[in-house]
Amino acid sequence: MNTSIFLFLCSSFADVAPLFEQACPIELQGKVVTFIPTASTPESYKEYVKLGQESLEELGLKVTPLDVATASSEEIRSTLSEGDLIYISGGNTFYLLQELKRKGADKLIQEEIEGGKPYIGESAGAMILAPSIEYVQLMDETHVASELASFAALGLISRYPLPHYRSFPFENVGEEILATYGEKLPLVPITNAQAIIVRGGELTIVTKE
Repeated sequence: MNTSIFLFLCSSFADVAPLFEQACPIELQGKVVTFIPTASTPESYKEYVKLGQESLEELGLKVTPLDVATASSEEIRSTLSEGDLIYISGGNTFYLLQELKRKGADKLIQEEIEGGKPYIGESAGAMILAPSIEYVQLMDETHVASELASFAALGLISRYPLPHYRSFPFENVGEEILATYGEKLPLVPITNAQAIIVRGGELTIVTKE
């Protein structure tokens, strides 16, 4: 396991930003975060994108937006390379994975993470790091990703994050996913006030008090 990996996986970044500030291994002031809001494109509610960006700026970070669906391959490569951190917001997990794969951004992001670049994944941005996003079908609509040929995801962790557990408006969906996949997959349920932190091969759950 690559010991330089640092992942901060959450349901709602704006709710747990102080936990990230405490845990992040690099000084944040003045650093550049590549901000990928692509998952929000098919969604009608997008307020969390703005809240996430504002929370990053409040930590002293400079935000560089990058929509992988519309950016060129070279723009994606250079922006990811030049940034000090990577942030992928919530939204539709299937659409996000489709666009990452379509542009080859999934491999580039994986390389940056394995090279030690801190990664923040919010909701959909957390779930794409699992080996597969098949379990997300009960939470997100798949029809918006008609070009997605496989549910195989980035596989940077062996566990399966389950964000928004017992949190509005996903209370019932979270329980349904647990009931359906809980015995098949190593799910890690987190509420909106919790985050999964991965340092190298060690996974811990932290809670905002």
